Amino acid sequence: MPDAPLALDSSRPTIAIDGRATPDLAAALLELRVEERSDGMARCELAFGCWGLTPGGSHGYTLYGRDRLEFGKRIEIKLRDARIFSGRVYAIAGRFPEAGSGEAELVVHAEDRLQDLRMTRRTRCFAQASDAAVARSIASAHGLSAKVDLSGPTYPMLAQVNQSDLAFLRERARAAGAEIWLVDEVLHLAPRPARAGGDSVALAYGSTLHGFDVRADLALQRTRLSVGGWDVRAKRALREEASASVLSGELDGGEGGSALLQRAFGERADSVAHLHPADAGEARALAESWMRQLGRRFVTGSGVAGPDARIKPGARVDLSGLGPVFNGKYTVTASCHRFDVREGARTEFDVERAAIGRA
Repeated sequence: MPDAPLALDSSRPTIAIDGRATPDLAAALLELRVEERSDGMARCELAFGCWGLTPGGSHGYTLYGRDRLEFGKRIEIKLRDARIFSGRVYAIAGRFPEAGSGEAELVVHAEDRLQDLRMTRRTRCFAQASDAAVARSIASAHGLSAKVDLSGPTYPMLAQVNQSDLAFLRERARAAGAEIWLVDEVLHLAPRPARAGGDSVALAYGSTLHGFDVRADLALQRTRLSVGGWDVRAKRALREEASASVLSGELDGGEGGSALLQRAFGERADSVAHLHPADAGEARALAESWMRQLGRRFVTGSGVAGPDARIKPGARVDLSGLGPVFNGKYTVTASCHRFDVREGARTEFDVERAAIGRA
């Protein structure tokens, strides 16, 4: 265990508006939050000090003119020359503390291009379509290209009922065991292993990893999981089952939650209702997808590290200095790149994995 925590990095992010660098806005930045989750969509909140000398030479509000920080403007944030956010302004707010107790602030909120999908709600059907075809269709409708790595079946009918395009895409991604993310103007949809790639970010407790809370919990684990339904074409009941074997490639030599549950408490089988699979193949795929989701939540943690743009949803972090039980590789499920004038820049993140280290 380290003797004392190291100081957090105070590097200041850089800001560009519509492609133009704005060093004065970076200097006026008081607080920054860039948040992203593994099911897609990044959000950004920036707070600026906005009291000072106006162009006319008098004291007043310097950023309320809406000449640069305006609705729909494109904002790009970089951290150590690595981009951590690109999106458009959708909200402008003001913070006015009690007179004499602090500085007035202008607060800007932005979302990435998945905002278009979030704000488009539809009711429609996709006939004889795969999840990959649905993803490409939605991406094309919003001016995005798509890179899809899915091998699922073609469904007779997929219904989007009073859902936003983003909510429907997330629903189909969960059913297919995939994740959504955006890179520039490309919408990606792929299983977690394909997203993570080969490299991982090494973080050592007491050095690059400033703090970490972690929990291994059997409450949500199951030894087996089944999905039932009715095959209309074959006119018979469906029941397909998934076991812990679907996670065998993600244990990294550790012990999975399902096996530990079996040993400590015995058989704990469960079923997932209201999924309405059309055939045995779809039922099996849903059972395996849900088993993976539950299994990956066996070990969950939240940490804070030095500022690092590589720590983002889908990335793998290799944590050390935590002892043999919690050392090892985790998958990042959410990230928050933060900056403020008190603590500087840092990266907060949530992780999960399917196994605990052997004692």
